[in-house]
Amino acid sequence: MSNTNYVEIMAKNTVISVSNLYKRFNLEAGFFAPLGRYVYAVNGVSLKIDKNETYGLVGESGCGKTTIARLLVRMYEADEGEISFRTQQGNIEDVRKLNGQGLRRYREKVKYVFQDPARSLNPRMTVFEVLSSGAKWSSAKRDPSTLRGEAAAILEEVGLSAADMERRPAEFSGGQRQRISIARSLMMRPKLLICDEVVSALDVSIQGQILNLLQDLRSRRESSISGISFLFITHDLRLACYFCDRIGVMYQGEIMEEAPARDLWQNHLHPYTELLFSCVQRGDSLHARQSSQATSLEVSGGCSFAARCQYAEKRCLKEKPGIRETNTGHLLRCFR
Repeated sequence: MSNTNYVEIMAKNTVISVSNLYKRFNLEAGFFAPLGRYVYAVNGVSLKIDKNETYGLVGESGCGKTTIARLLVRMYEADEGEISFRTQQGNIEDVRKLNGQGLRRYREKVKYVFQDPARSLNPRMTVFEVLSSGAKWSSAKRDPSTLRGEAAAILEEVGLSAADMERRPAEFSGGQRQRISIARSLMMRPKLLICDEVVSALDVSIQGQILNLLQDLRSRRESSISGISFLFITHDLRLACYFCDRIGVMYQGEIMEEAPARDLWQNHLHPYTELLFSCVQRGDSLHARQSSQATSLEVSGGCSFAARCQYAEKRCLKEKPGIRETNTGHLLRCFR
C-alpha cells in the first residue's frame, strides 16, 4: 500500500479533527479589571481521533485539557482554529460554524461525561427522566415505550438494573452515579464520548470497574456501523497508557509529545513526559498540585517548558520548537 493511499484511508476513518486551536481567557473579570491580561489556555493544538480509537490527553491541572474538551462541544468558543466532524453520512462539518439544528445534531453525536456525576445529574429527576430527557427532543424521534425499553437495556449494559429507573441519583453511590452519566450519553448513540477525569473522584477499586465498563462498551460497539471513539482526559499517565490507543501530553496549552500508548510507555522522548513518568514512579499526584507553571499567562517566544527543563539551552529560551515526527506516529515538540 502506498503512503498516499494509507493517508487517504486514515482521513476517511477520522471522526473528529482539530487544527491550530487557540483559546484565551480574561485573567480577571469585572468592570474594573485591567485590560490585556489573559490566561492562554490552548495554544495551537492539532489532533485527530479515528473511528473506534481512544485518544488520551494527559498533563497537569491547568494545562488546557478540559478547555479543549469544552471547545469541542462548543461550551467555549475558540478564538482561532478549525474543528471538523464526520457525520454518520460521511459529510465533513465545520463545527465552529454550526448553529441551531445543526449544532444540536452535532451535540447528540459528541457527548460529554463530567468528572463529578453528583453535580451533573439533576437530583429532582428520576433515573429514567435523566436518561430520556435529551432523547425526547433529539432529531431521531422515539416514542415513550421505545425510550423506556432503550433506557432499561442501557442501564443493564452499564451494570445497573431496569428496576433502578424510578429511583433518584442521590440514592446511588458515586460509582453508580457515574454509570448513570455514561448511560445518559449512550442514549443518544454517540460517535464520540468525551470522558473528562471520569474516575479521578472515585475510589481505586471503583475506578477499575468504570474503566472495565468503558472497555466493554468500546468492544461491543466496534463492529457497529458508527462505532464509538473516546477522548479520555486524565492527569494519570499510567492510567492513560493502560486505557488509550494514542496519547497527547500537554503543557501550557500545547501538545509536547504524541504517540501510540505502548510507544510512549517504552520510548518517551520529551523532558516533560519524562517528568510525568518519574512522578508516577514516585507516587506523586500531578492532579493534587496544580502547578503555577502549567498555565501560561503570556505568549512564550521560546519553548514553554524551557524554564523547568534540565536539558534547556539558549536556543530553547529564544526559539519555539515546532512539532515533528521522530518515528511513525510519534510526534515531538523539542529540539533534542
